[in-house]
Amino acid sequence: MSSGMYDFAMGIGGEAGQGIATPGDILARIFVRRGLHLTTYNAYQSIIRGGHIFLTVRVSDEKIYSHGDRLDLLLCLNQDTMDRHLNLMGPGSRVVYNSDNIKAEGAARGVGLCPLPIGELTQSRNRLVQNTVAVGAIMALMKLDFEVLEESLQLRFQRQGQAVVDENVRVARAGYDYTLANFEPFSQEVAQLEKPMAVWAGNEAIAMGAAAAGMKFYAAYPMSPSSGILHWMASNARNLGIMVRQVEDEIGVANMTIGAAHAGCRAMCGTSGGGFALMTEAIGAAGMMEIPVVFVNVQRAGPSTGVPTKTEQGDLWQALGASQGDFQRLIVAPTDALDAFNTMPELFNLTDYYQCPGIVISDLLISEGRYSVDPDDIDMQPTIERGSLIMEGSTTDGYKRYENTESGISPRALPGLEGKVHVVATDEHDEDSMLISDEFTNPHKRRMMVEKRSRKMSDLLGRVAPPQIEGEEDADVTLVGWGSTYGTIKEALDLLAVQGIKANQLAIKWIVPFHGDAITDILSKAKKVIVVENNESGQFYRYMRSETGLSVDGHVRKYDGEPFAPHHIVQGVIDLLKGETDRYVPYQEIMV
Repeated sequence: MSSGMYDFAMGIGGEAGQGIATPGDILARIFVRRGLHLTTYNAYQSIIRGGHIFLTVRVSDEKIYSHGDRLDLLLCLNQDTMDRHLNLMGPGSRVVYNSDNIKAEGAARGVGLCPLPIGELTQSRNRLVQNTVAVGAIMALMKLDFEVLEESLQLRFQRQGQAVVDENVRVARAGYDYTLANFEPFSQEVAQLEKPMAVWAGNEAIAMGAAAAGMKFYAAYPMSPSSGILHWMASNARNLGIMVRQVEDEIGVANMTIGAAHAGCRAMCGTSGGGFALMTEAIGAAGMMEIPVVFVNVQRAGPSTGVPTKTEQGDLWQALGASQGDFQRLIVAPTDALDAFNTMPELFNLTDYYQCPGIVISDLLISEGRYSVDPDDIDMQPTIERGSLIMEGSTTDGYKRYENTESGISPRALPGLEGKVHVVATDEHDEDSMLISDEFTNPHKRRMMVEKRSRKMSDLLGRVAPPQIEGEEDADVTLVGWGSTYGTIKEALDLLAVQGIKANQLAIKWIVPFHGDAITDILSKAKKVIVVENNESGQFYRYMRSETGLSVDGHVRKYDGEPFAPHHIVQGVIDLLKGETDRYVPYQEIMV
């Protein structure tokens, strides 16, 4: 939770097809231009029309890490939203809605109802104009200048022509003026900071990080919630010199990406759990052929098609067990959008150095959420290290692609270089790349090659930063999470402090390599340990225990498709410390 003076959250609800993204995008742009920190979460359904969609937009004058626990303003674009969420609004909040077709019944005392007679205000039959009228009303309630909104509407609709711009400005003005005349605005002024912020989605951060890392080939088959990476790549490919391919299925995606990586360019592909399942044989092929390549799995609720538009952390063991046999891989779970951006160059460097596949585990919460970011924190010129890559040929014969070196890392020649002829295949091979099954299955050579590939990772732990404790040193409880739970746990620590509970956090980002000794040292000193994760079976806890032998004092798990809110973790910790349970599963009652 922000400790700043200004912390404001609004919810925008309606059905698919009502243009919910438009008011959210317009307001988000206005907020970040004022220098405010922002985070959004969109709870939507896997349908084109209908259903229930709920977009949460939270802003603060200090850094925020989640979409929070409460709403200060609710914009209802249909009756369903009113019926679902009105009971969550508390004293001092505002509810904006179209009074022509929406009724507000049963509001708590102190909730400010702001009914807008859309038909009278707009003289239009276009259903979508209620969105723009509502944005005007919200600007008035927040005591923001209309000229700021007028400029944003110009930018938003300029491609559709000046007539569309003028119409939207007209109806927004009607909503703005009507609200000033009829409703009480919020008493607190919207904060204004000196430095404007930028805004991006987690998928955009992943894509930008890969581009900054020198990636020149990206392939994908569209699959939510990873498609945003493909969209960004397609939009920027020409300017950045990136080849982008939308392939017929994820099997083709993976093999095409490995082929591009084998040819010498940095290559990446992205998907979600179902598509990743199809890629796994190819991941093993990259491991056998020692080709550096990056795979992105943006998790959603499974198994199978599951709940395509909902978040979960259910693919950890899928990544750990991707493909058959023993082979080396890197697995990393970024903690937020900026961390995802910064992780990509590091991962590409490591895959090149160790000549193995790297897997990024994101999820819908990170990848489809939108966040403010300080442009100065985005380094588009990171250090690029290609490892033992041979890029020039020679007349010397006898090149051994898989030479059994002391480090286990064999110099990698690009295909086609003079004097560097070699075979690349998925069968086991000798140092000179000849398939051992072609002579006979030589057990000594097989063992040598398995050990060589394993040995090359022996110094990996020293190249990756171990996790560190954040929060109170002498804590009553240590919360362990991985990936996207970081921000919500961080805000929960402040709420726990208000309850008189000193808590800290150990956030795990690197899954492979796993800093087992460092984690054991930290947690063995903790008074109580609770693991927080977005799945039912405790996948990360099972993995951590297999690597360390550690037991813990309790679990907070969520697997209803929605992410944690800070109060879910707080209540779980309270109940667990009381000894009422050893496994707390919160009931989702807000922001869906």
